[in-house]
Parts: sequence; C-alpha cells; structure tokens
Amino acid sequence: MARAELSYNYSNSGRGGAPKWCYYKRTTVIICSFNIAIALYVFHNLYSSLYSYPYQDLHNGVSYAPDQIRKMEESVRIRIESKPVKLMEIVKEIKKRFNREDSVKLPQPLKQKLTNELLEVLRVVNASANTTLQHEAVQQWRNEKLEEAKTLKNGKSSNSNILKQEAETLAKLLEFKWPEVLDQIGLWVPINVINNEHNDKPEGEDDFDETILAGRRLPPECNVEHHTDYGGQAVKWGLTHHKESAYECCKACLDHAKNAKPNEIKCNIWVYCPVEEGCHSPDIYQHKLQECWLKYDEKPKVNFKDMYSESYRNRHPDAPMFVPWVSGVISS
Repeated sequence: MARAELSYNYSNSGRGGAPKWCYYKRTTVIICSFNIAIALYVFHNLYSSLYSYPYQDLHNGVSYAPDQIRKMEESVRIRIESKPVKLMEIVKEIKKRFNREDSVKLPQPLKQKLTNELLEVLRVVNASANTTLQHEAVQQWRNEKLEEAKTLKNGKSSNSNILKQEAETLAKLLEFKWPEVLDQIGLWVPINVINNEHNDKPEGEDDFDETILAGRRLPPECNVEHHTDYGGQAVKWGLTHHKESAYECCKACLDHAKNAKPNEIKCNIWVYCPVEEGCHSPDIYQHKLQECWLKYDEKPKVNFKDMYSESYRNRHPDAPMFVPWVSGVISS
C-alpha cells in the first residue's frame, strides 16, 4: 500500500511528469521551425524575382560576332575622328572674345561726358520737336564722335576732351555697341510715326455713310438718317411689314404717298431696322431685322437720335449704346 502511494506521488511531482512537458516543448519548436522555413522560402523567391531575371538577361543577351564588334568599334572611331575639332575650338574662341567684348562698359567719367554732350545736342534741336530730327541729330553726333575716337586711337592729334586711353573703348562701343551705349547712358528717343491719310474716294463722290446698309443706295429724297428713330402715326405696321433693305422701305413710303387717295393719309416718314440682332424700342414688342414702319406726322419729331442717354439705358437695361434704327423724312 505504501509503495503504491509513493509511486503515485513520484509520477505526479517528479520525473513522471517529464514526458508531458517535453511534448509541448517539442510541438512549439516544430511550429517555429516550420514558420521560419516558410519565411526563408518566401524571401528566397523575392530575391530570385528581383535579381535573377536581370542577371539572366545580362548573360542571355544578344551576342555579336567578332567581325560585328570590330565594325562597331571602327564606326565609333571614325565618328570621333570626323568631329570638326579645329572648328569647335575656333567657335569657342570666338565666343570667349564676344563675351569679353560684351563685358565692355563705359567708364563713369566718360559716360558722364557723353551724357552731357547728348543733352546739349538735344537741347539745340529742341527736345519737343519732331523725333525724326532728334534721331538725325543724335546720329550725326555719333558719327562725329566715332571719327574723333578713331583719330585719337591712331595716335593723331585732335582737339578732343576724350582721353587717349578712352579712345579705343569708345570707338569700339560707338561702332559695334551703339544700342548698348544708349542704354548705359539712359537715352531713349521715341520713333516718330507719321500717318498719311490716303483718300481713294473718286472725285465728285459724296462721303460714305457711317453705316453700310444692304441693298441699293438710297436716293436723296429719302433723306436717310442713321441712328435715328422718328415718331408718328403708323401707316404700315412694321411688325408685319418687312422689306429687304432700307432702299425698299423708303421706296414703299414714296409709293404709298404717290398712290394714296385724296382723303387718305400719305406716308412721309419711314423707319427701318437694319440690325441682325433686332432693334430696341421702348414698347412691349420685339422688333426684328427688316421691319419697315411707314408713318405720318405733320411736323415730324425725333424720338431718339444717335445715342441713348445713360439714364434711359439704366431704365431700359436691354437698350444698346447707339440707336439702331435708320429712318428718314420724305421731301415734300
């Protein structure tokens, strides 16, 4: 009995529990090893995809025969030898020389002398005069000063206020860098623009109307007035009376007056809309292109002339700047 109890205690608290603990530890090690193996496998595949293909392409690329390689090398050599090396050096030297010339500036004392002389030249010709004369005076001064600088540069004596050491620089600037000289001095003379009006109107012809009207030219008895709207009693209602042109509208008024019976009202005013967008009028109607109003008034009065007033346009937002109607009072 005592031995059996001892055996039971030993199995529960001694070595008898070792097999169960070893089982869990071994399972954990196996799972971790499996995860590590999977991770290594994944990393290996990624590494292979990134580096294996370029490496393979590098080694599996197109291979050239020795004869082809020799021809390519010879082509590169010929191309290098055919470079215009001498010309490139000349161009580079020219650029350097021009850069050195571009950097030439007027010394301050010389700049002040030239400025004072040019101001005196412009003062003589009157700075407010014709700019063409100003240009001619400045150009003449330039030619004289250039000749003076060249004379000093060549070692010849000259009655000049320019120093001999300044002559070479001044001659170069006046001859080749004249716009830069003017820029450094700060002189700008505007170009004089003269507009000559060319009148090609045939002799004896009247001036053209300010608005070009479609159709035939209106006869004098129509007394056409642009940008004008006459009032009066309607003889022909323009909303339903359309004509192809102002000439046709005026002719309709003349015909109406000619053919009217003794007791009928005779047309003595015609009003025509020549504008494609229509003509504004302070009534409820939308007046359209080719409307021809025939009217009568014993003493014709103008409703609108030339431009609508600003106060009128404020009251009528749709009103344009100018009166669009064309009209006339028939001569009796």
